[in-house]
Amino acid sequence: MQTVLALETSCDESAVAVMGLRSGKIHVLSNCISSQIAEHAKWGGVVPEIASRMHLEVLPFLIGDALCKSGKSIAEIDAIASTVAPGLAGSLLIGSVSARTLSMLNKVPFLGVHHLEGHLASILLSDLPPRPPYLVLLVSGGHTELIRVDPHLKFHRLGRSHDDAAGEAFDKVARLLGLSYPGGPEIEKYGERGDPKRFVLPQGRVSKPEGGFYPYDFSFSGLKTAMLRKINQLKEENERLPIDDLAASFEQAVAEVLVSRSVRCATDQGMQNIVMVGGVAANTRLRTMMSKKALENSIGVHLAPKAFCTDNAAMIGAAALLRLESGVKSSSLQLGVKGRLPLEQSDLLYKQIQPF
Repeated sequence: MQTVLALETSCDESAVAVMGLRSGKIHVLSNCISSQIAEHAKWGGVVPEIASRMHLEVLPFLIGDALCKSGKSIAEIDAIASTVAPGLAGSLLIGSVSARTLSMLNKVPFLGVHHLEGHLASILLSDLPPRPPYLVLLVSGGHTELIRVDPHLKFHRLGRSHDDAAGEAFDKVARLLGLSYPGGPEIEKYGERGDPKRFVLPQGRVSKPEGGFYPYDFSFSGLKTAMLRKINQLKEENERLPIDDLAASFEQAVAEVLVSRSVRCATDQGMQNIVMVGGVAANTRLRTMMSKKALENSIGVHLAPKAFCTDNAAMIGAAALLRLESGVKSSSLQLGVKGRLPLEQSDLLYKQIQPF
């Protein structure tokens, strides 16, 4: 079994996993996560300096725990991987320096992994993952994108958000409603009790310079503004905020636009399968609507396991194992980190002349 120790520190989750590959099947040998939510909730969002410090404090202990739970010693690890882009630069640096140090000390290859490639690989941790080509809706706190995945790790972005990612919109609207951080689980909890049809909200479209609209792109700024106006209107009328109905209506509007554009894109591209990954992909209303709409259009739906939707190291290890299986030897030990890097440039992470 080929075995990888993987580190994920791109934002506010410190995570370490040991992953194995045997006969083409990826196995999770251990997956340890230390959440920073309680600390960042005090500020209503992620504070980069606090995130970096907390990664530094807990990562050595997580590495020890992951190895212990996997039943593997560091001497049995074939490669070390970490997220190097995109993300918070300070947080990325903690994981990258740790991984490269372990790589040098133990004389095993180091692989720098693109965070979004990790999310794409999370579907391989499900029971029956599809074979490429397929369409991925990657929907998380920092990214909302439609990506075509072709054989041999080839990625093509077909749609994206032009402002807030869906997860960011959930956080900001939750703050408007007086709910705690992170907003996604809070809105889902209150929305379960609400009427999703009580408030009609816009589904933002993005205009083309030459006229018309981008068919697969997203915009959530107008929806966020509509929620703000509705909340202010209700307050001016001295009405008690119907938080359940507001949450359900917002959640419904986000799910409808994500589902409709994903299905349209899959149909236009001749894709027989839609894959959904990322933190927002854990949302029950979205998962239900996607499954129903895709079935109506004779499209298969594959959902990443909820445990691997939010940031985790298992998905980073899975992506690293795929790269090793494809013939990649290693990344340069001089490879740095980068806050922004298009997924289409992920091949650059495995060049011996480092791109940054």
